[in-house]
Amino acid sequence: MNSVKTMKKRSALKQILAIVFITTGLLIVSYFYLLPNTFAKAVEKNILPDNLSTLAKTVSPAVVNIRTVKTINGGGRVFRHFSRSPFGNGNPGADPFKRFFGENRRKDFKQRSLGTGFIIDKGGYIVTNNHVVEDADKIKVKLKNGTEYDAKIIGRDPSTDLALIKITPKNGLPVVSFGSSDQLKVGQWVLAIGSPFGLEHTVTTGIVSAKGRVIGSGPYDDFIQTDASINPGNSGGPLLDMEGKVVGINTAIIAGGQGIGFAIPVDLAKGVINQLKNHGNVTRGWLGVGIQDVNQEISGYYGLEENQTGTLVTAVFPGDPAEKAGIEQGDIIIEVNGKDVSSSRDLTGIIANIGVGDKAKVKVLRNGKEKIFNVNIAKREDSTASVDDPTNNDKIGIHVSELTQDIARRFNLDNAKGVIVDKVLPESKGYNAGIQVGDIIKEINRTAVATIDDYKQELRKVKKDKPISMLILRKNRGFIVIKLTK
Repeated sequence: MNSVKTMKKRSALKQILAIVFITTGLLIVSYFYLLPNTFAKAVEKNILPDNLSTLAKTVSPAVVNIRTVKTINGGGRVFRHFSRSPFGNGNPGADPFKRFFGENRRKDFKQRSLGTGFIIDKGGYIVTNNHVVEDADKIKVKLKNGTEYDAKIIGRDPSTDLALIKITPKNGLPVVSFGSSDQLKVGQWVLAIGSPFGLEHTVTTGIVSAKGRVIGSGPYDDFIQTDASINPGNSGGPLLDMEGKVVGINTAIIAGGQGIGFAIPVDLAKGVINQLKNHGNVTRGWLGVGIQDVNQEISGYYGLEENQTGTLVTAVFPGDPAEKAGIEQGDIIIEVNGKDVSSSRDLTGIIANIGVGDKAKVKVLRNGKEKIFNVNIAKREDSTASVDDPTNNDKIGIHVSELTQDIARRFNLDNAKGVIVDKVLPESKGYNAGIQVGDIIKEINRTAVATIDDYKQELRKVKKDKPISMLILRKNRGFIVIKLTK
């Protein structure tokens, strides 16, 4: 009898153990199978945006297609509005589309271009790129609903490649709002809307690949790099965050690059757009110093703390605001109006956005001690010859600027005199002769050239089909002589 009870107890115990074993096994399987799937879904939910279609539908009505007609002397290239090289304005050698679209060399050519813009207020103000509307004879704006308007240029800023145009709407307009590019993070999702190759309201998406990119397009380079697909026709369109706010203005691509596009940060653009809207042009602040970044050697020499950043003052220009305020060569500028300065580009951008005549509180390190100077900001003078000047364009096809102290500093030149080439027209006489952006013209036919007026005067002396000899100083090469025929 006892043996029977014992057997029953053992059988029940075996059943209990079997149930425990099976339950434990199921829990283990669930842990290794269900939990990773749950984790993957959580990661997917956090990383992959699920509102792209809603975002595109909401913002698209405020994005417009821009068509322009320009009169080009000597022919022009299809999609010229997007052919700016990211490694130097006017350098056609890096044109990503030259191998696809040829040159039409005619005396008078009507060039039609495509671009994008976005509406920023109900009054009809539209932001786009300068190179989309520059020199346009006609500008047509087409809304998503098909309505078309003639547009006029309110103002342009070639230095940042921004422009503001305006239409007179019949009814209220949809608008987009500005976000913050400063708060944008690398890896964050962004969305671009534009008209690539004329395909209106194309939506592409990707991430922010990098910030603060310098691509050689000008003194205010501070581009957002993105892998959201950007092509000819996207120029001037918005780069949007996942809240539908503009964080950048799509502008350029790298020649031959796959998934490498650049957008102007909206925080840089805001001040420019406001000035264009209120005044039709842009004035920028000037401090009057030569500067360079603080590297490890300079940091050690001046006794900076680890990870401390700033910009070294290498020269103080006589009579300019910095000298008047007491800033000296060897000072390290670490802050302006409460904003940290970590590079020369930071300082240039901050000062440029300060109003002319306004005071700037500049904090520097001098002999290891902090000092604050109140500087009355002056106007930055960007003296350039007009691209439309026939002595500067039609004859040999180059555009020059005065070699100011600021430009000389940026090209690491000491007491250089001459004019600097900042644009070379494709297939022009200057281009075919080998003149490059950044060349400094010192002499024309053995006569010194120190100003734009000198340059114009010497060119006027040369008759048509007569030779021109230019003594040129080229960075990393030295003096060279270029010969061409007027």
